Amino acid sequence: MVAHRFEELDVFQRAYKVSLEVHRFSLTMPQIEQYALADQIRRASKSICANLAEGFGKQGQSKVEFNRFIVMSIGSADEMRVWLRYCLDLQYLDTDRWQQWREEYEQIAKMLQGLSKQVSGIRNQVSEKAKNQLSDT
Repeated sequence: MVAHRFEELDVFQRAYKVSLEVHRFSLTMPQIEQYALADQIRRASKSICANLAEGFGKQGQSKVEFNRFIVMSIGSADEMRVWLRYCLDLQYLDTDRWQQWREEYEQIAKMLQGLSKQVSGIRNQVSEKAKNQLSDT
């Protein structure tokens, strides 16, 4: 199935769902963390979705640009695993939830890597087609 809107991407839906969970959790963290660690995990979790949306919107002009935003989303998914480890080690997060979210962000990163390969493959196919058209003239 081809997505016509970023909300149709399975990886967007998955990342959005977990970002809401993370956001709600972050609001329960101690006040001292609200402008530090809690704020950071809110921003990193949401940036996955925001970068997918922005890149998806730009793909009509540039698949390279879309891929750049996908790569930034991968970085944010990996970043989330670091912040969640801090939450675990500072005892803000229990081990079960930490494992659940860590695995979720690993899966999101894998899905994003697959999407990046797909977008890069489309870009490479277009490049090959253009080269073939030029050589035919």
